[in-house]
Amino acid sequence: MSGHEVPPGAPVGQALAHESAALHVTGQALYTDDLGVRMAGLLHAWPVGSPHAHARVLSVDVSPALAVTGVARVLTRADVPGVNDAGVKGDEPLFPEEVMFVGHAVCWVLADSEDAARQGAAAVQVTYEPLPSLISLREAMDASSFQGAQSTLRRGDVTVGLAQAAHVFEGEFELGGQEHFYLETHASLAHVDESGQVFIQCSTQHPSETQDITAHVLGLDANEVTVQCLRMGGGFGGKEMQPHGFAAIAALGAVLTGRPVRLRLNRTLDLTMTGKRHPFHAAWKAGFDADGRFTALQVQLTSDGGWSLDLSEPVMARALCHVDNAYFIPHVEARGRIARTNKTSQTAFRGFGGPQGMLVVEDLLGRVAPLLGLDPHELRQRNFYRPGECTPYGQPVRHAERLGTIWTELLASSDFHARRDQVAAFNAANEHVKRGLAVTPVKFGISFNFTAYNQAGALVHVYKDGSVLVNHGGTEMGQGLHTKMLQVAATALGVPLASVRLAPTRTDKVPNTSATAASSGADLNGGAVKDACDQIRARLSEVAAGRLAVHPDDVRFEAGRVFPLGHPERGFTFRELVHDAYHRRTQLWAAGFYRTPDLHWDREAMQGEPFKYFSYGASVTEVELDGFTGAYRVLRADLLHDVGDSLSPLIDLGQVEGGYLQGLGWLTLEELRWDESTGAGRGRLLTQAASTYKLPSLSELPADFRAALLRQATETGVVYGSKAVGEPPLMLAISAREAIRAACAAFGPPGTPTPLASPATPEAAFWALHAARTPSHPDAPRATEGDPT
Repeated sequence: MSGHEVPPGAPVGQALAHESAALHVTGQALYTDDLGVRMAGLLHAWPVGSPHAHARVLSVDVSPALAVTGVARVLTRADVPGVNDAGVKGDEPLFPEEVMFVGHAVCWVLADSEDAARQGAAAVQVTYEPLPSLISLREAMDASSFQGAQSTLRRGDVTVGLAQAAHVFEGEFELGGQEHFYLETHASLAHVDESGQVFIQCSTQHPSETQDITAHVLGLDANEVTVQCLRMGGGFGGKEMQPHGFAAIAALGAVLTGRPVRLRLNRTLDLTMTGKRHPFHAAWKAGFDADGRFTALQVQLTSDGGWSLDLSEPVMARALCHVDNAYFIPHVEARGRIARTNKTSQTAFRGFGGPQGMLVVEDLLGRVAPLLGLDPHELRQRNFYRPGECTPYGQPVRHAERLGTIWTELLASSDFHARRDQVAAFNAANEHVKRGLAVTPVKFGISFNFTAYNQAGALVHVYKDGSVLVNHGGTEMGQGLHTKMLQVAATALGVPLASVRLAPTRTDKVPNTSATAASSGADLNGGAVKDACDQIRARLSEVAAGRLAVHPDDVRFEAGRVFPLGHPERGFTFRELVHDAYHRRTQLWAAGFYRTPDLHWDREAMQGEPFKYFSYGASVTEVELDGFTGAYRVLRADLLHDVGDSLSPLIDLGQVEGGYLQGLGWLTLEELRWDESTGAGRGRLLTQAASTYKLPSLSELPADFRAALLRQATETGVVYGSKAVGEPPLMLAISAREAIRAACAAFGPPGTPTPLASPATPEAAFWALHAARTPSHPDAPRATEGDPT
């Protein structure tokens, strides 16, 4: 399935617009919440949320709600016919007896209108017994409040590695979480048909798991529940695990009332009730030789998992597997643990722990570079993986030379060295405004850490008129997966793109699918779609070979025509071939399947080859920083990213640009704040609206923004030589944070380490530049006692 299989002019590799772009911009694209208005007797669901971060539910009186005009029913724990749990770990009761965060839903009100449901929810009387709560990550660490497995990734002996080091440093680092803030909030719409089949329209990245969870809540078999995802208005990981409970509530309501039920969270409810990117704390000790190369790294990572496990264990596993980023470290000991706090259950977010692990080592290098007397870009380059080297978990770093290629090409195309001199000149001439320039790399593993998830299915129909219908298990959240699948199918069958249509993702067409996550959507589903098309094409080749009097291997399919190898003039149309094949009783549909090969992973030992390949990239960012306020502007960004042979270059370029901007938000703007006081509001999310949570927008993009895809980058063994693009570009934004650090450092004497909080908000930047002016700041990396430095 390499790039050389793509015939000239095939849809794969063409820069095409998103398949729903026109529908998006004209408002004709339908989302889950648009579908309910078509249903008679629709009920609306609204939660009764806890005002306490942690409390025991003593009593629930729903009778006042039932007296509200329009209220049809209140769903409580007693109504659940199956398992009262919305997760896969058995720790997420759908109707809790003990509330674990502010906003935790005790029960749900169903009414004829959203307003009536809201009034009904306000009328429900709940008696609570408040219990002690843990809000911050540090509070949980001090209380030894942990959950799930604690993992350790080892290579070599860090004691030996640190003893061999010419320089040893240690420090701490805390990095914040991030709200998904997808444009479409969580939404589910459920109804029951005449046979008792439960049908759910859901904004979910994982329809099969939504199906499984709903079935076990209802006490049904999976074949009695169908989940469809038409499209999502953004997901970013926030709809991988979190939709299941909401879908189950809608389905339960539909089963009990016999009426369709709509559940859509408004923005405040969505922010209050749903999980975020995991905040992390890191404590590290690092050794370097006299040339500035790593000898050892010892790190303790602690994530804030919130009140339940959700996906915290695999998020931590990926963080541990990416704490090396692009750097070879001979001796490694990385420990991971998950704190339990009384906040929303933190969940998947673009990068899935990888960004947190990578940020730890990038922050470390940015802090110690001045102490080693090296420019940060030089320190990074000296530590790059080289061909033949392996990660700490034992996977060879395939195509490691691409790191050097990307680095060299980007430094040249961005004019990095000349601009560095220009920045130095600008800083020397300006006392109160400074600029910073930084470059950082990305190495990101592609595949699910959980090996079983690396599979996908597809169902492709060819109709008698030569038109094609594609079903696959991936979901569309704006990232262009459906566009790519159309291109793959059209290329594999050799037909025009216009003759291929894509059906909505639903569990009764393609079962047992994995989440559209881990940047694997195109790899997995593309492989399955191509497999189905290849089966159909092989059957059609037999029919065509008889008509053309050639061997089936010599039949070519291109641009809707079928002809012998080397003789396009002897061909005929794909539609004519299908007509013949049908009358010869040839099967014209196929179920495709793909499983990622050559993966193995020991979760206990944290060893193996969990990833199919690595995606590489690098970015250069320049910023300008005001010394009085800490306010900054991103002046220019240059991005170069490896997507193999792109399936759809325009889509991929958009993903690279969008990933950078979302990463810029996480690292520099977006700050989640919970009330950590001892007052009545303890545990409340303070940043629960766009007015208090600062999102990146077009105004945050640099005026000079340059993004490019690495050329001649075929990845063998993946569909048409392509590589994943969803998550890796987010980490390109680390260069923006390092550029802010460089600008802050420019306010102080040379050679001084500059700690920088994350997110690096203007406030954080102000305190960092203040620290640069006072080099004895206590947060500077510490040289270990006895260190030669």
